[in-house]
Amino acid sequence: MWRSLCTPLKPGLRAFTSGSVCQAGSEWRIKHGLSRSGTEYGPMTDLPDWSFADGRPAPPMKGQQRRRDEAALKAGRVLMLTNELQRGMERWEGQQSALHRRREEERASRLQPKSVRTSTPPPTPTPTPSK
Repeated sequence: MWRSLCTPLKPGLRAFTSGSVCQAGSEWRIKHGLSRSGTEYGPMTDLPDWSFADGRPAPPMKGQQRRRDEAALKAGRVLMLTNELQRGMERWEGQQSALHRRREEERASRLQPKSVRTSTPPPTPTPTPSK
């Protein structure tokens, strides 16, 4: 009976997971401030693989040039969106100050009462007797 419950795995069968092998360790890398994978950015990706013996740098490789171009495009987009956001904030602040000024002007131009009313009404005249 015990043998029927514990059947050994057949040789050649392997366990599998539903997660991607490419993402193995990505959570750990993100927690520690690194890229999701080891090939996105960092010194192993961004620096040249070799240099000349006299110290001159190697010409940039295609991947390095592509990453540099992509980074420049992203930086340009970030700059454009930041400027757009700044202009929008300035416009909104201008609209708010204009609205505040207009409300203050309306409040100041309201009709003012001619006199201050007291809490008691004025006395009513008494009729005079006729002769």
